[in-house]
Amino acid sequence: MQSNHLGRRQFLQHSALGVAGAAAAGTTRAADSAPQPGREEPASPDVSNKVDVLVVGGGTAGTVAAIQAARVGAKTLIVERNSQLGGTMTTGGVAFPGLFDAWGKQIIAGIGWELVRESVELDGGSFPDFSKVPQRHWHNQVRINKFLYAILAEEKCEQAGVHIAYYEFPHTVTETAEGWQVDCVGFGTRRRVLCRQIVDCTGGAEVVGLLNLPRLREENTQPGSMLFQLDTANNPGRGHGAPLQRHGRRHYVHGADSSNSRTVTEANLIGRRTVLEMVRKEKRRLMHLQPETSFRESYRIVGETMITVDDYRSGRLFEDAVCNAFYPVDLHTRTGVRPEPLPRGTLPTVPLRALIPKDSRNIMVAGRCVSSDRLANSALRVQAPCMGMGQAAGVTAALAVAKNTTPLEVPLNDIRETLRKHGAILPRDEG
Repeated sequence: MQSNHLGRRQFLQHSALGVAGAAAAGTTRAADSAPQPGREEPASPDVSNKVDVLVVGGGTAGTVAAIQAARVGAKTLIVERNSQLGGTMTTGGVAFPGLFDAWGKQIIAGIGWELVRESVELDGGSFPDFSKVPQRHWHNQVRINKFLYAILAEEKCEQAGVHIAYYEFPHTVTETAEGWQVDCVGFGTRRRVLCRQIVDCTGGAEVVGLLNLPRLREENTQPGSMLFQLDTANNPGRGHGAPLQRHGRRHYVHGADSSNSRTVTEANLIGRRTVLEMVRKEKRRLMHLQPETSFRESYRIVGETMITVDDYRSGRLFEDAVCNAFYPVDLHTRTGVRPEPLPRGTLPTVPLRALIPKDSRNIMVAGRCVSSDRLANSALRVQAPCMGMGQAAGVTAALAVAKNTTPLEVPLNDIRETLRKHGAILPRDEG
């Protein structure tokens, strides 16, 4: 197993703010001491956690993975670089998740659907009729209130016992005899996490990258989207027509890259600058602007299994399938997107081995960084399949802790039975 210790970096100086956020699972505080002028302080952590499962990234997949791991009984911590859970659906503003249904039946449920359903019900919204096959795929995307979704996700984490660390991200990951030591940094905070299992839900498999495990990335990625609305008030979860018509407008940010803080900054600056130009040109009021570009593509892992577009288009039933997926092949380019619908009756699946980096132990991924080729990934990256992957990874990581083993060695029947117990729909169960 490879590990990569990047060396100690110059940390932010100790502050009261860093100590204040230390009330988490298994937390201890380093002794308070003021830094001495002219002397470099040792890079000791302000906060230490010892947990079973560390989920890195609190987006679509990571939120579900953390809740699921905790509900199975694992002591769980989630680290998220932004200020809220939900990722693309909340911070990115793509608040119309899909697809939970295919060919007249629901094919993805579980914790992700629980969150979506409750956010719609609390907002007084409505659901598509999954018993009807729509003329266009987006007709069955569910409209949610992204603000409600984010705070409902926090509530469910609290109820399950998940502890949340916002504004932090790993900078060093080191293998230990029992699992991992993960050193994270945030403003005013240095956190050391000792954990048994890691679930990397960063979108671009950033933890996998820190370990120097292989990842794939295209030279030119799909454009991101900056969502905004002019003239009329933003009304999340309501309205009629196509999703973007109901939400407002979308501007492509070409070359958008979520791989690091520099490229994310650049994408956000370009997106906001373009919106400002539109406001001036069209002489209309800006009523809503998402705080961040929504990214479609970054790194993907090289897993124990690779899902190809042929696997996806044919609806291959993998022997170790742990969730369904359904969406058109949906590659965005500079000229737009032309979704490629799947043949009638086709229902793709996601294998467990596509969530496990090749030749690794005690680490999994979930979400758009799933092991897949580019065209398959253009469909697998959407919210409902990512939720299904997150739930499968959460179950597997928690069971690996309970059985004192690594994810690839957890009995598949145990994973599937636990997923069913927690409301997930497994391949071949949806009929």
